[in-house]
Amino acid sequence: MITVDDYFMGRREQHPLALSTDIERNATRTVAVANALMARAMGAGIHFDSNPKTGSPVSSGWRPPAVNAATKGAATNSKHMTGLAVDVYDPAGKIDAWLLSERGQQALVDLGVWIEDPGATAGWSHWQIVPPGSGRRVFHP
Repeated sequence: MITVDDYFMGRREQHPLALSTDIERNATRTVAVANALMARAMGAGIHFDSNPKTGSPVSSGWRPPAVNAATKGAATNSKHMTGLAVDVYDPAGKIDAWLLSERGQQALVDLGVWIEDPGATAGWSHWQIVPPGSGRRVFHP
């Protein structure tokens, strides 16, 4: 499971002027939904490893604009900037594989989560709590 502190990755203190109450509220909701999805996955036998760089399953949480701009491949309108997305460490792709299964897809629908296509997220699984422009549950970034 992840905490709100895991999600913010020390960036609340590093970038206080970029943080708003809306982002804080979104982040709290994102973490709650991510933990519910993780609980479903763990019930199916999926284990979540800690990212060696963060010490938690979070690979990327909140990104203030300056961090997002410096993040290779990050979308200019990334949901990470508004606290609506989290990347979960998935070096072997086992989490994404489960999310593409029937049980995983049902969990995404039940919890209101959309994921980036695993082909575009080697090493992590991108989860967001708002639909992409395409509306597809599994979408291409």
